[in-house]
Amino acid sequence: MALVYRPTMQLSGLLFSLLGWVLSCLTTYLPQWKNLNLELNELEIWTMGLWQACVVQEEGGMQCKDFDSFLALPPELRISRILMVFSNGSGLLGLLLSGFGLDCSKIGERQQEQKKRLLLFGGMLFWISGITAIIPVSWVAHSTVQEFWDENIPDIVPRWDFGEALFVGWFAGFCLIMGGSLLNCRICSTEVHPSTGHYAVAEQQDRCQHLETETRP
Repeated sequence: MALVYRPTMQLSGLLFSLLGWVLSCLTTYLPQWKNLNLELNELEIWTMGLWQACVVQEEGGMQCKDFDSFLALPPELRISRILMVFSNGSGLLGLLLSGFGLDCSKIGERQQEQKKRLLLFGGMLFWISGITAIIPVSWVAHSTVQEFWDENIPDIVPRWDFGEALFVGWFAGFCLIMGGSLLNCRICSTEVHPSTGHYAVAEQQDRCQHLETETRP
């Protein structure tokens, strides 16, 4: 039972991590981190991401402009860029290491201890990737809330609101952490050695031979 249950958890963890990594990469480049709906001009919606600002018009057109200077960005966007790129890189490395460490992988079948270390290191990288994805989206969300309720800003001034990319980033971080946890459950599971099965079969054969001897006339 353990031999079937453990690979299933590993594959589930890898799929969760892969989904989280894809969503993390998507969050990094989406321009909808912050949305601005102008009440004076409801035909246009402004959005801001880590790399560019865009305006979406009612006709369906979308025009974007890249930020000219990295240093001119607000602190939360500068740090978010670095953390999201680091999250994507650590998630990719975790996928590579975990793929080699899976029990169902034919690579290094005779080196179980090394596969175990690769799986553990890959799960830790997924944890790091998930945390570094949650931190920037939470920071941008916190600064957005502060600006929205800032009493020093006149009421007629438009306020930034949460963008769709923040929710995608939170879900991506959750998937990465969940995937790393499922992968590392292999380390805590009971090791089942091949010799155990052979011993059980031999013991059963001895019992059968003993019963046959007793039933003979």
